[in-house]
Amino acid sequence: MTAAAETDRALVDRVAKGDRAAVRLLFMRHHARIYRFVARQTGSELMADDIANEVFLELWRQAPGFEGRSEVSTWLLGIARFKALSLLRKKKEDWIDDEAAAAVPDSADTPEVVTMKEDKAAALRRLIDALPEEHRTVIDLAYYQGQSVTEIAQVLDIPVATVKTRMFYARKKLGEALKAAGYDRGWP
Repeated sequence: MTAAAETDRALVDRVAKGDRAAVRLLFMRHHARIYRFVARQTGSELMADDIANEVFLELWRQAPGFEGRSEVSTWLLGIARFKALSLLRKKKEDWIDDEAAAAVPDSADTPEVVTMKEDKAAALRRLIDALPEEHRTVIDLAYYQGQSVTEIAQVLDIPVATVKTRMFYARKKLGEALKAAGYDRGWP
């Protein structure tokens, strides 16, 4: 049976027996979904990255007790949700007093800057969508799915050097397209 055809449940059984390769396969299959879910729940990409990684540590610890009453993806999302809620609850408990809160500078963007960022983000998404498929895919995996160059190479089944080359040309084309559309490369 190929790794791609092996079911998630079979992989959890392998994890329960101490198979690290099975954890890596489950990570590759589910990390992006878990990351996006937690990022939406917490509003923090940094928290999402930490929690998504913790989910796979829990998978390693809890695999022997997995009873299969749900799909593996559902089980992993449940772990992620619990961890996100726990962390958010803990953050609410770490409150500051009114005097300390008043001393925190307001670094929020002005409405004008927010609008500029939204316009540029929409334009950037349109320009990414116009890229050739091979460039669009590496950009999406790297920036929207949070995958490393090595993970992208594994997902696409291509050498790391090819991912780097595609990323280079994709960024170059995006930079040129942004400039042609009247946007500078900075943010907003």
